Amino acid sequence: MNRLMVFLDTIRDHLDLHQLPPVATLTVRTWSDPLTVQLDAHRLPDVAGALLAWANTLDEVSASLWRTSDGDSVHLSVNGRTPCGIPVHVYSGVHFDPAVFPDLPAGTRQDMPVFQLRQWSRPGEVAA
Repeated sequence: MNRLMVFLDTIRDHLDLHQLPPVATLTVRTWSDPLTVQLDAHRLPDVAGALLAWANTLDEVSASLWRTSDGDSVHLSVNGRTPCGIPVHVYSGVHFDPAVFPDLPAGTRQDMPVFQLRQWSRPGEVAA
């Protein structure tokens, strides 16, 4: 079996093994490039919950957020590796809310603790 088929089978096996939230796009490039997953979620509790679901299936997990240069939206993401070592980048965007993201100027990227996603995934909790 060629290397590409093994790579694709490994990704499929990871997706089959875990009940992950709906995906809008999945981009596969090469073994060294991250598997890029854009979630099909747009409300903060949904995005945070979906990112947590992915984070729970990955090793070496980190989280970050980026406010777009126009300032209208914030992309939340997690990065990690599948247990077999495939790098993964999972993200989605939400509408910018200054009450939720008070210290995030337009065009800025910031690391954040993964536990912050847990707080945002609970409806009614918006503490930043």
